[in-house]
Amino acid sequence: MTQDEEVVIEDGDEDIPEGEVYDDEGIVVNIQNVVASVDIYFKIPLEKVASILMTSSEVSYIPEQFPGLVVKIKEPKTSALVFSSGKMVITGAKSASGIKEAVTVLRSQLRQSSTTKGPKNKAAKITVQNIVASGNIGYKIDLELAALLLENSMYEPEQFPGLIYRLKKPKTVLLLFQTGNVVCTGAKKESYVFQAVKHVKDDLMGIEALIEDEAA
Repeated sequence: MTQDEEVVIEDGDEDIPEGEVYDDEGIVVNIQNVVASVDIYFKIPLEKVASILMTSSEVSYIPEQFPGLVVKIKEPKTSALVFSSGKMVITGAKSASGIKEAVTVLRSQLRQSSTTKGPKNKAAKITVQNIVASGNIGYKIDLELAALLLENSMYEPEQFPGLIYRLKKPKTVLLLFQTGNVVCTGAKKESYVFQAVKHVKDDLMGIEALIEDEAA
């Protein structure tokens, strides 16, 4: 990886290598998707770039329907929305480092096919916007009790089988299921994902809404 890319995340973030999970105190969390916005600081002639990249990548460019270029990168497996301004949105990575790898690959391809090179020493600005993760807290959950006692929670089983729980710190939204499975979204740091899930487990334990899984 070059020194050309920069991830804009709060100081102290620990990047979890792709494929690894958080596993602590019975909590298992797996990062499923990282979404980031990117600025590579040079203009991109989309029509020209689309015709060149067609030979090496899966590319879609239909300006009548969408103003950006859609590029599917094979390695790391990600998708990018590329705009003529030099701004992009990348999704599908399993870690922040996967986003950096995708930017390195894509930026190199775009530089080769773009007549506007931009400042060579200008680092691409990569800002993580959302991390989606799934996991399990190691216990079954009494959702009805949780809905009754947890603030900022919503549970309407007739419409959706999970309880929606909004945390203020770290600012995340979690879906909790009776099986103990959880989905966390809204985190902007990978370490925040585990903090959020652990926070929820502690909250549930505090109101005695955790049930030992007899089959475990």
